[in-house]
Amino acid sequence: MTTVEHVVLVDGSGHALGTAPKLSVHSEHTPLHLAFSSYVFDRSGRVMLTRRASHKLTWPGVWTNSCCGHPMPGEPLDHAVIRRLSYELGLKVERADLVLPRFSYRAVMDNGVVEHELCPVYRVMADNAESPNPDEVDETRWMPWQVFADGVLNGLLAISPWCREQVPLLAALGPDPLAWPAAPDAELPPAARVRLD
Repeated sequence: MTTVEHVVLVDGSGHALGTAPKLSVHSEHTPLHLAFSSYVFDRSGRVMLTRRASHKLTWPGVWTNSCCGHPMPGEPLDHAVIRRLSYELGLKVERADLVLPRFSYRAVMDNGVVEHELCPVYRVMADNAESPNPDEVDETRWMPWQVFADGVLNGLLAISPWCREQVPLLAALGPDPLAWPAAPDAELPPAARVRLD
């Protein structure tokens, strides 16, 4: 039996409004919902880029940051990041550091499908090699952070719209991604402040 994946719907101030099946959400009228983006780095400060699977509903075949996804209702965002990195890239990581707690964006594809997410951003360190899941990822590439950031900032790299908006904010945290300060969970939108006691 297949479990239907749900996303958390939120209002403009980040409070939960309820949930909806993920497959029903993405359309020309996509409601604001909770998501995450993550950037995976190795010890030398290279960032892993991924090319989204060519059969995905939103931005198929487009290069983007390491991993994006949605938390399950009641799931802490950092747990969702770790879960999706394992599923999409075969990466076993111990933690995800929050770096942009309130990032949000809305983007429209050429066919009119909208992505509309309240999307905190995480930094992750990984030591093991990736093993991309073809259901999610067509290809991976490692690039020095500064080369990647400069390419995005100067309009030289074709990248997903959310990544294009995130990179200037990440670059403002400093030139060394391994030294970016982690933000406290208290700065997350209310719907994302999930605690497991």
